Formats: sequence, C-alpha cells, structure tokens
Amino acid sequence: MNPHDMTKRPGAHLVAEEFGVEDPWTLSDDHPPRDPLHLVGRMVAEAARNVDEFHGELTRAAESAIELLEPVGRDDHAGMYGWHGILRTTGPQIELLAARRSAAYEQLTRAVSTYHRLLPESDAEPASKAPLQSLGPAPEQTPRRDDDWAITDGRQLAALEAVATGSLRFHQSAVYGHTWLSDGDGNRPKVLAETAERLLADRLLEKDTSTSPYRPGQLMSLTPQGEEALRVSRTTTPRVSAALSRSNPASAPGSAVTNPTPVSPAGTTAKPSRSR
Repeated sequence: MNPHDMTKRPGAHLVAEEFGVEDPWTLSDDHPPRDPLHLVGRMVAEAARNVDEFHGELTRAAESAIELLEPVGRDDHAGMYGWHGILRTTGPQIELLAARRSAAYEQLTRAVSTYHRLLPESDAEPASKAPLQSLGPAPEQTPRRDDDWAITDGRQLAALEAVATGSLRFHQSAVYGHTWLSDGDGNRPKVLAETAERLLADRLLEKDTSTSPYRPGQLMSLTPQGEEALRVSRTTTPRVSAALSRSNPASAPGSAVTNPTPVSPAGTTAKPSRSR
C-alpha cells in the first residue's frame, strides 16, 4: 500500500508507486556516490520534493481563494467588499504555481524513466536468451528509438503474456497525467507502463476506450499483430533449445564424451581449445 496521499504529496506518491520506496532519497542512498543510479536517484528525489512543495503552495493558494469567494455563495454583499481586487493578485499567483508544479512533475517523470532504464532487470531473461522481440526488419535495419529500452530484455514478451490473461488495465491520472497499470486484483504488475505505451504505439495492443482511464481503468487486449508477435516470441525459445540439443547430443549411458571437436561456421574443423 502506498504510504503517501496523492492529493497531498503527489511526487512522493509517484515514486512509491514506481519503485516501492517510502522515502525517495533511498533511491540514491543505496548506491555509491559515482554510480549512475546514485546520481539519477538524487534527480528523482529532488524532482519529487519540488513537485510536493509546489503542490503544497498551490493548494494553500487555492484554499485561500476559496475562502475569499465564500461570501459570493452566501450572497453576502458586505463580505464581498474588495474581493475582486484581492483575486486580481491571487489568480496570477495560482496560475504561476500551477505552471511550476506541472513543469516539476514533467521533470520527475523524465527522471523516473531514466532511473528505470538504469535498473538491472533481474527478473527478465538475459539478452542472449531473449526471444524475438518484434516482427519487422532486423535491428540493424531499424533506427533506434528513445523508448526501445521499454521492449528489450524480455519486457515485450512479459507485457504481451500479461495482456493475454485478460486482466491488465491501463490507468491515467486525471489530475497529473501520469500512467500506470494494474492487474485483475488491482495490484501493480511487474510490467512497466512505458512498455504498454510503446506496444500501444506499435499497434500490438489496444485498450477499451469505452471505460474511464481513471476508474476502473481501460482493459487492454492483443491486436492481431500482437497475437502473432506473442506466438512468435513463445515459439522462438523452444526452437532454439531444440537446435542446441541436436548440435550437442547427450552421451549414451556408460560412455563419456571429452573435449568434443568444435566445428566452425564455414564447416571447417577448428582446433580444440586448451583447457585451463
């Protein structure tokens, strides 16, 4: 459960949702000073602090303006004396604070995305064993995009499989605009919102726009292209494993195979390597 109230500390709330930490500064404290995660972690914590400070100032300014306008609701003409002059200065202040909070929140979301990219994906498959990530031209033929990290290291396959279960929902904050995902139990899955957004842009996923993105969230499903990408990704690993087993047959019972002679790709026999 998130320990921070989104209406009071939206910056700390977002960091807790993304990384599961109560104190944003732990993102940097858990790493040595010259580690990139330490530097970016400080950026995340500072941005979250700025968001919360501007949000607090904006909230107080808005509450003050509401108090000034209460006589209008009561039709109290005596209490309305001079209120328009006061709002003439309060209004611009609210607009300025809202703009500063919005800019701080944008900076926070960029820092959060950068921190995600630096994190080691311990639960993802190693890159050398990762299945085919997408249908289309070879990687060397396709220009790299800034969000390619969101579908690498097994993230695309994990997202497609999560959507295939029929329980992954896409949410967007009506106030701050940030996005997140939830599973069938309302919990945060391991799939990143950035991965879902990339797959939506690639037309591998689609979302049910007949429901609100805030509550209950928009249920996501696979497009025909997404179903094909999932099928290819699931069958790639078994094919590779079978090919490896054929090229390295198991020894018969009671026999031993020592120092097999490797064969080069060109078909020539290579010299066996020396054992260390």
